[in-house]
Amino acid sequence: MNIAVLLWSPDISGGTNVVFEHVKRLKEFGHQVSMITEDPVGESDVSWHTGASALTWKTYDDVQEEVFDLAIATWWRTALYLNRLHAKNYSYFVQSIESFFYPEEEKPLRLLVESTYNLPVWTITEAHWIQEHLKSRYFKMAKVVKNGIRKEIYKTDGAIKAERDATKLRVLVEGPLGVSFKNVEKTIELCKQSDADEVWLLTSSPVDKYPGVDRIYSRVPVEETAEIYRSCDVLVKLSRVEGMFGPPLEMFHCGGTAITYNVTGHEEYMIDTKNSFVLDMEDEAGVVERINMLKDDPELLLALKKEAIKTAEKWPDWHQSALEFEETLKNICVQSRQSISELTPLIEMAWSQYGVAENYRLRVLDLEASIRFRKIRAVLWEKFPKTYTWLASYKRTLLRKLQ
Repeated sequence: MNIAVLLWSPDISGGTNVVFEHVKRLKEFGHQVSMITEDPVGESDVSWHTGASALTWKTYDDVQEEVFDLAIATWWRTALYLNRLHAKNYSYFVQSIESFFYPEEEKPLRLLVESTYNLPVWTITEAHWIQEHLKSRYFKMAKVVKNGIRKEIYKTDGAIKAERDATKLRVLVEGPLGVSFKNVEKTIELCKQSDADEVWLLTSSPVDKYPGVDRIYSRVPVEETAEIYRSCDVLVKLSRVEGMFGPPLEMFHCGGTAITYNVTGHEEYMIDTKNSFVLDMEDEAGVVERINMLKDDPELLLALKKEAIKTAEKWPDWHQSALEFEETLKNICVQSRQSISELTPLIEMAWSQYGVAENYRLRVLDLEASIRFRKIRAVLWEKFPKTYTWLASYKRTLLRKLQ
């Protein structure tokens, strides 16, 4: 098969990692696969993932004369670019319900994202909760292909960053900073409130220090993440939205356990009090309590770790997952062909909605922010006039320098 995979960004993320793992193996299976992006991708853009630089990278402009057997969107924005390619069939790899990534206040934007699930294309997903959501909301029958895991990397034996001390508890927080639904800042705060002896941070954000964190590992290659997992006892990951999130599963493979909220996707492999702790959403006190329980009861920690390893042993590797993904793509390509003319009107309608979403954000949300700012300024002037005067003077000086 000649396949085009539409990628929004090659930057480090769990979703992009999943795409790379599938594409690497599709090429090994003998398929011709092109990674399609808006702008050219260089080796430095994908240095975080071994093998990604060896993939075939093209822009939309490069492939205007090509006809693919299948074009696959991998993010809601790329779904709206499907009609920029000529293909015999079109597909949408849905890794989460991405409208959930945006604040509820941005209703037009959320509706725009959701409109992509109505496109008449074949749909693949990675978790049963997504399959059920697409079926119940959009009458879309999606095929579930579970993400694999690189078992040659994520395993209990191997290099570590630091020895574990059986008398101490080392917790790991994972995720990008500044992304509200990933909830990393609050997670770190809760870990600091607990009796944990050390708090480590593994993040895709370019930072080298963070208050209260003992060690930070920023933007590390995939292979190095296992060394970090093996050095820690428990992963504390309190995301509010996930597809089928991989870090707890990676932690299981490396001999640790995890504490999470009952976020979407956890039910694929996490069992509360058996291989991990799963708490109700926003149960912050419960998070601190569970960390302290693991600190005070080494036998409980050991029991959760043992069950986590058993769970990991049953999980498919990437070769198994990619074989199932390939079979799904083959089944799509033997179906009746899809016409680009079917997609274009719907995509154009969605783009018109994008304009509404942007206008709403600029006019309504920015106006609300401006009103809040004016209220803060009024309070500052009333209670702290000297500070207000200094800030106003500093602003004028800064503006003169920028002119």
